[in-house]
Amino acid sequence: MKISRRTFLKSVGLITLGSCAGLIGGYQYARHVEPYDLVIEQIELPFPNIPPALEGLKIVHLSDIHLHPFIQIDFVQQVVTKANALLPDLVVLTGDYVLHQAESIFELGPVLASLNARYGVFTILGNHDLWTNRQVVKQGLAEAGLPVLHNEGMSLAVGQGRLYLAGVDDGWSGQPDLNAALARRPSDIFTILLAHEPDLADQFAQDGRISLQLSGHSHGGQVRLPGLGAPVLPFLGKKYDQGLYKVKEMQLYTTRGIGLTVPIRLNCPPEITELTLAPA
Repeated sequence: MKISRRTFLKSVGLITLGSCAGLIGGYQYARHVEPYDLVIEQIELPFPNIPPALEGLKIVHLSDIHLHPFIQIDFVQQVVTKANALLPDLVVLTGDYVLHQAESIFELGPVLASLNARYGVFTILGNHDLWTNRQVVKQGLAEAGLPVLHNEGMSLAVGQGRLYLAGVDDGWSGQPDLNAALARRPSDIFTILLAHEPDLADQFAQDGRISLQLSGHSHGGQVRLPGLGAPVLPFLGKKYDQGLYKVKEMQLYTTRGIGLTVPIRLNCPPEITELTLAPA
């Protein structure tokens, strides 16, 4: 059947209009909806020879809040409310509390101070915390009563057992020192390491004393394409960019985080991570 030029041009125009509308709708979703469509990822982590006292221990992991300008404090309050509703035994925050202004920590700190966990809330710093002002961010966390593990660790009593929680300095712009972080570690104790950048796992897994590393930093790429993954990932966040990995005998979990460095997420929503320890 012969199609007139007018009909053909009209069809092309409608297709083009529909494609443009689809692109605009997709952008609006990626810009205004998914960045705030908070997901709770619930992960069970089996470990061989885990002490009975640690079986069922629930850890809530938050990272990369990046308060201001794209993330506002009311959204962080939603995050904290949902995290507390999980009734965690332990809460850990793996850095990047601010994006461009270190002083944002003084607005963020009091909200993070309302996090509740049976065995405490612990933090480390990330690259943006150092790039803005390390001392200011540490001061804000300290005023909120949130301890920063800077190349150090501590033993935590968990029921009739214990675990060792360690944290290292930022791997991009700081000086992470695993030996210092593990210096007070008793022998044969289940050990969790907080390290902002996930790709440091290749180095840290060589040590042999760490059972679990928790990291953020990558944001999962913020944009993930079907079959391709994330086209853009940061330094030290390219190899282990999201989810659960086994690196030698150590498990690693990389969260997609809460916040944004650019105001868009697609196929990569922000997450609160709930990790439950279990016997293998």
